[in-house]
Order: sequence, then structure tokens, then C-alpha cells
Amino acid sequence: MRIDILTLFPDAVNAMMSSSILGRAEAKGVIEINCVQIRDFTTNKQQQVDDYPYGGGWGCVMMAQPLKACLDHVTAEAGQRRRRVIYMSPQGTRFDQTQARRLVSDYDHLVLVCGHYEGVDERFIELCCDEEMSIGDFVLTGGEIPAMAIADSVCRMVPGVLSDPECYIGESHWDGLLEYPQYTRPEMWEGLQVPEVLRAGNHADVAAWRREQQLIRTKEKRPDMFAAFTPQTKEDERIVRRLTGKEKLSYDCRRASEADIPTLMDIMAQGIARLNAQGVAQWQTGFPNEDVFRADIAAGNCWLFGHEDAPAGCVAIYTTPDPDYDDIDGAWLTDGAYGAVHRVAVTDAYVGRGLGEEMLQFAEDILCGLGLPSVRIDTHRDNRIMRGLLEKRGYIYCGALRHAVETREGREFAGYEKPLA
Repeated sequence: MRIDILTLFPDAVNAMMSSSILGRAEAKGVIEINCVQIRDFTTNKQQQVDDYPYGGGWGCVMMAQPLKACLDHVTAEAGQRRRRVIYMSPQGTRFDQTQARRLVSDYDHLVLVCGHYEGVDERFIELCCDEEMSIGDFVLTGGEIPAMAIADSVCRMVPGVLSDPECYIGESHWDGLLEYPQYTRPEMWEGLQVPEVLRAGNHADVAAWRREQQLIRTKEKRPDMFAAFTPQTKEDERIVRRLTGKEKLSYDCRRASEADIPTLMDIMAQGIARLNAQGVAQWQTGFPNEDVFRADIAAGNCWLFGHEDAPAGCVAIYTTPDPDYDDIDGAWLTDGAYGAVHRVAVTDAYVGRGLGEEMLQFAEDILCGLGLPSVRIDTHRDNRIMRGLLEKRGYIYCGALRHAVETREGREFAGYEKPLA
């Protein structure tokens, strides 16, 4: 694969493209990347490459002559190849992994044209470019960053650049899904443990877990991609049914005992790891710990949910006021008595399987049965998944809270309340 980048800043582009993995691949002769100075091909003694636009307006436009002469030079030098000339433009087709795979499979010579100023003379685009391409719906000062992004994305799929195709097959966007979470040593870091399935060494279980995580992550982070995804196996179909709520499971529940503390801590560890992967600063300070669960169990507040003898989730249901809720930047819906729900956590195996909603319904039923007029709950302001679930169930956002044991900066937690019928 040969890539020629036509630019006014070849040194800057070359410094990036000739380093690391691409630099080593170029040294081996697997790829060839040339950064060509457009200014060298102008006929103007002052090496002028731009001029004022016809019709007036701000800025200048790059002239067609030096661009065409530069293009002629690189095409003559490259010879007969399967060539594609692409102008970097915010008006172009959106570049994605599918486009990258097309370019690497259909062509062995890409010419990436980097515009500047107010753009380039339209006649050059019409006569010399095969297509326009964009890396997103925003405008940059030049085409160099998009050209480098496209060149990097294409080159890493050229045979011989990476050690094995497995290095990019299975990554985010390869088959319409995001990549599964990755971990390395140590096994325990900042109170977060590598998932058990990855430590057990069963390759089939690892593969199944990773595929499931790809689907879960895509649904959570890129619902647009998840909606467009076509299941490729029976197992994909099963996971998609579960994640879309089309697979209804029946859960059992009981009050937790002291003997359940290791199970509760494992459920919590899985939830903590998912929040950490999502960039949510909730439960990342060593809370809740075993002492918290012991207190919940002693008060009869902690409930353990399971499915077919496997632990699935837990929830703490309080029938007395929570002191952390006394100071709210906002206003609660009701005054007086209320119930509270805390520590709603689900194992990885039951994410997206309706358990969170079932535990909330269970808590509401208990508190309503005790005659309490409302239920309150809080979650981190960045926990959009939990906030979405609460709002779906009719909880109303009331204001921002601090937590005595968790808050690290300002009011990090969002307080919700729901009147009980």
C-alpha cells in the first residue's frame, strides 16, 4: 500500500506517520507513506498557493494549478496502480471502519489531499478527485489531521503491519460492535478486581463473555450502532433478546445473611468495575465495604436476588430517613416520612435482563405496603444508565446531593423521588 499525502505541512505530518507501528512497517517495506509539499509545485515565484475568491468573501482559496501539478507528480512516480484520490472535506462521506476496509481491499495507492484556508478551487475537486471524505461533522483548520487518521486506520489493516489479523479483528467497529473491556496485571488494583471469567482460564467461557460484553457495551455507549447490528449467531440472537427486554427471567429473592457477604462483595465488585469502565466516579473510593453490608444485614435492609441458584443482584431497602438526604441543592417532592433505596447492583451475567427494574419494583412494593408516601434514591450525576432507568420508572429529579463517605468534589450525586400510590 502506497499513500501520498499532499500537504502544506509535510514535516509535521511525516513526524507522526513515520513513528511507532507505521514507521516500523514502512522500514520493512510493507507500506509506503509520502508527505508531499504542495508549495513545491507552484509556478509562482513567491511560491504562492492561494488567492482571493471570486465573488468576494473572507480568507483565501487554494489554487488548482499547484494541486494538480503535485497530484500529477505523485501519480507519475507511483505508476499504474489501483488508485483513489480523496479530498479531505467536511462535506465528504463520513469515514468509518467500513470505509477503511473498502479502501484497503480495493486500492493499493491512496492520494489524500489536504486543503487549507477557505478550501480549494472547486474545479480541482471536480476534475481530479474521486471522492471527498470527512472524519466528522466539524471543521478543522486543515486536512492534515483527517488525512493522518485515515492513513493510520487503513495501514494497520495492511498485511504485515500488525503481527496478526487478530490484532484488529474483534476491535471496536470491526463487525459493527464496540470492543470488550481489557485488563492486565495486577489482578487487584485500587479495589477493583479482574473479572473471574478472565482469571479462570476457560477459553470458551472467555470468548462467550467477551462477545456478550461487546453487545452490552455497544447498547450502553452506542445505541445507534446496537440498533443497526445484525446478530451473527444464535448466541448473538439470545443476547440481543435479553438486552432488548424480549427475554423475561424469573428471579427469586431473600434477605441476605452474614454468610452472603462474600457474594455481595463480588456482586458489588462487578458493578464497580463496570462503572469504572464507563468513567463514572461512583463506588470508586472503597465504599460500600463489608462493614456497610454487615450493618444492612443487621438492620434487615439487604436483599439478595438470584436466578436458577446463581447470584444475580442485591439491593438495600431503608424504611427510615437518610441523613445524606437532609442537605439537597433543590427540593424533595414530599415532606415527612419516606423510604430509601441504596446499593442497587447487578452481576455482569444479568446486566440488561430486567433485574434492576425488578429490584426497584420490589423495593417500591415493600415501602408502599408499609404505608410510606414516597421513595427516594440517588446515583452519581454521570451514571446515565441508572438515571435513565429511574426516569423510565417515574422517578423525578429533585436536586444535587453530597455523600459523607463518597463525595470528592462538590455535589456529585443526583437525588430522585417517586410518590407511592
